Amino acid sequence: MVRLLIPVVACLLWGAPLMAEGAVDAKKQRIQIALGEEPPQLNSTKSTDQASFFVLGHVKEGLLRYDRRRRLAPGVAERWEMDAEGVTFYLREDARWSDGQPVTARDFEFAWKLAVDPANASQYAFILYPIRNAEKVNNGEMPLDSLGVQVVDDRTLKVAFERPCGYFLSLTAFGTYFPVREDFYKSRGERYAADAGDLLFNGPFKLTNWVHGASLRLEKNEQYWNRDAVALEVIDAPYITPDTRARFNLFKDGNIAMTGLDSETLKDALEQKYKIRKFSDGAVFYLEFNFREGRLTRNLKLRQAIQAIYDPRELVDKVIAVPGNVPGRSLFPQWLQGVEGSFRKEHPAAEAEVDIEKGRRLLEEARAQLGLEAWPPLILLTGQSPTAAKQAEYLQNLFKEALALDLKIDKQTFKQRLAKMTSGEFDIVAAGWGPDFNDPMTFADLFASWNENNRGRYANDEYDRQVRVAQNSADPAERMAAFAEIQRIIFEDVAILPQYERGSVYVQHPKLKGVVRNIIGTDPDYTHARVAE
Repeated sequence: MVRLLIPVVACLLWGAPLMAEGAVDAKKQRIQIALGEEPPQLNSTKSTDQASFFVLGHVKEGLLRYDRRRRLAPGVAERWEMDAEGVTFYLREDARWSDGQPVTARDFEFAWKLAVDPANASQYAFILYPIRNAEKVNNGEMPLDSLGVQVVDDRTLKVAFERPCGYFLSLTAFGTYFPVREDFYKSRGERYAADAGDLLFNGPFKLTNWVHGASLRLEKNEQYWNRDAVALEVIDAPYITPDTRARFNLFKDGNIAMTGLDSETLKDALEQKYKIRKFSDGAVFYLEFNFREGRLTRNLKLRQAIQAIYDPRELVDKVIAVPGNVPGRSLFPQWLQGVEGSFRKEHPAAEAEVDIEKGRRLLEEARAQLGLEAWPPLILLTGQSPTAAKQAEYLQNLFKEALALDLKIDKQTFKQRLAKMTSGEFDIVAAGWGPDFNDPMTFADLFASWNENNRGRYANDEYDRQVRVAQNSADPAERMAAFAEIQRIIFEDVAILPQYERGSVYVQHPKLKGVVRNIIGTDPDYTHARVAE
């Protein structure tokens, strides 16, 4: 997650003014929230970011979904039969699109074929690779009809696996697996998902208004099969701003029902005696290097020099300074499970000792290897939020004082930052990844050479081989050993520089009940929320 990144945004709860009617309304069962970023892509076959998946998770539904207890539960599929060869899904009769037409097995087949179609250029096509022939189809080696998906009838979908995949059911709750109805998709052409009227919805809510850069409005979907379990009638997002202070002021003034806090607004919230809530969202943040031809960051000695001066504890304790964040040591966060217990306890991550002199020596060796007389500035691509700015300025000072390296900060809007990451317009980018499903593979294959979300284009044959080992094995011990090798390779190759595992603190209106915070799945999830009297 994505979730996720996700590349993942700095905060999930957002805002930029339209007409404020108040944070909550019990009579109308309406809430107001703020968005930190405009969702850049609501075509579920192309979405890659947490802002878009937050909206999609409320307006669309996959074969399975997550319930209020964060467990996988029936969605469009009311039941299924699964073995090592594949799975058959049986769709519920009352699943409907927002225009009243039934959701059918063909809508899933069309969406999945669209996602792996090379012409669609989906950066998340890899998440369908557990389906038979999906990778070959996506690489243009086989036709679309070779994808291992069979529509038995309108309510029966049969999926053949490329290899046994014990976590496949959790994949079907992820956004790339959401259905798309072919006739509607083709009727919109290139306009599909561009505006509220260019989308169909089969989830608990529907997007009824979208003023780009300004506001969103979600209303209860009366065609949703489980509509009686949805209490909220309206989720208004009349504000969009990455500014944490602005969002906190909106909360104080009674205009929004929830907002995340940074170190400064946390102090204010504590002074004003607000109830502070905590949540660890499972995401990992890191510095990602650019390995493209011609980029200085391809040089291992340079990356090792940066690794030698960097202390994630200082970043977490002195710069971020928000409870719940854990210093980054690995691509694999601490919450992931191994064979018997925690993966990280079974396979501890290596730690680099801070050694400024070693860093300077390595930097000089890198300069000699590259044939440079002097180092040009390196470009750090980052976001616009106050938290992102603080982290970027910290890194800029660190590079200058420890290595006499100039770091040029390229601050961009969320959408433009994603575009620059994709096109490779950076030396280093502040990035992150949230889990899409409950298995270490959701992190492990991120830096495989074939993964389009590998924005720095890192490539290592042994890394790729270990991903394949974990993909092809049903033996938990063998899989975890492969993940441990991936962890080792990332550290020794300095493929990324882990920064922190994200914990968040936030405030929530006391009348807003039933909001579910998810490590995997839509977060926050308002599907089960209500406004108390």
